[in-house]
Amino acid sequence: MSLPPDLATGKILYLEHVTVSFDGFKALNDLTLYVDPGELRCIIGANGAGKTTMMDVITGKTRPDSGSAWFGRTIDLLALSEPEIAEAGIGRKFQKPTVFEQLTVDENLELALAGKKSFWHSFSATLSGAQLDRIGEVLSITNLLEQRRQPARSLSHGQKQWLEIGMLLMQSPKLLLVDEPVAGMTPQETERTAELLLSLAGDHSVVVVEHDMEFVRSIAKQVTVLHEGHVLAEGTMDQVQSDQRVREVYLGS
Repeated sequence: MSLPPDLATGKILYLEHVTVSFDGFKALNDLTLYVDPGELRCIIGANGAGKTTMMDVITGKTRPDSGSAWFGRTIDLLALSEPEIAEAGIGRKFQKPTVFEQLTVDENLELALAGKKSFWHSFSATLSGAQLDRIGEVLSITNLLEQRRQPARSLSHGQKQWLEIGMLLMQSPKLLLVDEPVAGMTPQETERTAELLLSLAGDHSVVVVEHDMEFVRSIAKQVTVLHEGHVLAEGTMDQVQSDQRVREVYLGS
C-alpha cells in the first residue's frame, strides 16, 4: 500500500475518511484529522461526538469500517495490534488513573520502563545509570520527586494522574493521547496539569480530550471540535468559540 501523499508534509498522525459503525450507528463518520510533530491538540465535543472511538482507532482497540490511519510516514496503524502500536510510540492515558497502588512512585516508573517484559524481571534486574537518570527526569517533569518513595495509594488524585503520565513517558512515546486529564482535580492540580502538558509539547505530540473549556483555553493553540463522528470545526479557541455551528451544537447558544 502506498503512503498518502499528505504524509510528505511530516504529519505525525494522519487519519483520513475514517468511519466506524456500531449496530448501524456511525460513531465516526468520514473523520479526517492531522496532527503535527510536537503539537498539543485539544479535542472537544459533546458526549457521543466520537472522541473515544477516535482514540480507540488510533490505539488499535477498534478497527474502522473504512478509511486510513498512519503514524508518521511509514507506519500503517490499521496493520498493527494494540501492543505493536504502543511499541511504535503511541501512549494512551485513560480518564481514571491506573497505577499500582501498593508500589512506590519509583517502582511504578521502574515497571513502566521500555523493554521490561515481566513483573519479576523488573525487580530482579539492576537498573542502568541511564535508566535511573530517566526515572529522576520523569519524577522532575511530573513534580513527584518528593513523593518518589511513597506508595502510590498515598498520592492525591491529581498526583496519581501525573504518575500515570510519567509511566507513559518512561516508554518514550512520540504521541500521547490523554483523556480528560483534569476531571476531579483541585484548581491547583488543574493548573499544574496544564503546565505539565505544555512542557511535554515539542518533545512529544499530545492530543488532549477534555470537557473543561477553561482548561482547554489555558493550553490549546489548536482545537478540533467533533460532532456526530466528524470534524465540525478547527482553529484557535477563539475561532471555534465564535463559530456559529459550534455555538449551536456544542456550546449551547
